[in-house]
Amino acid sequence: MRFPGCTTLQSYCVHARKHGGSRKRVWRKVHLAMGEATLEVRAVEITGSGVGDAPVLPDLLAQIPEGGAIASITAYGAYDTRGCRDTIANRGADAVIPPRRNAKPSKTDSPGAADRHEALRANKHLGRTTWRLWTGYYFRSRAETKVNGMKLLGRKPMARNFDRRTAELQIRIAISNRFAALGIPVTEPVI
Repeated sequence: MRFPGCTTLQSYCVHARKHGGSRKRVWRKVHLAMGEATLEVRAVEITGSGVGDAPVLPDLLAQIPEGGAIASITAYGAYDTRGCRDTIANRGADAVIPPRRNAKPSKTDSPGAADRHEALRANKHLGRTTWRLWTGYYFRSRAETKVNGMKLLGRKPMARNFDRRTAELQIRIAISNRFAALGIPVTEPVI
């Protein structure tokens, strides 16, 4: 099973300081991990604005049962850290994460270093566009589409307290998963 997105949903609340809103308003980030074939959200983490994307990945993977096979994890460049790559390698999955533009090979022999070095070589010799096509990085766009579908269920949470917002977002994810299950066609061969 491939997980095409550890995606961040940041637009539930407006960046208040950037747009001149109240200084007391804070925005939340919703981090999602979803299955590629079913488009079902398998793991979710809701954090404050001060938490980066990369530190949340181990918590997302911890929500997925150990028995469930994960073929690969596709994420954007913010997850190009040693910790993320090691966590992914320890789960026995391939990391499809584009290296940063100024990335250099790491000197450590960590579990995720081999995947990163392979991605660096491929980007150097094939180019970023070919690497993305070759690795299936573009499947990540399905995760972005799923996030957009969640936004259509309501632009912002109605609850005011963090625990209730978390419950509300969990309900939206359950509804979204149900819609995804209803929308996937089931085909059977006709003999």
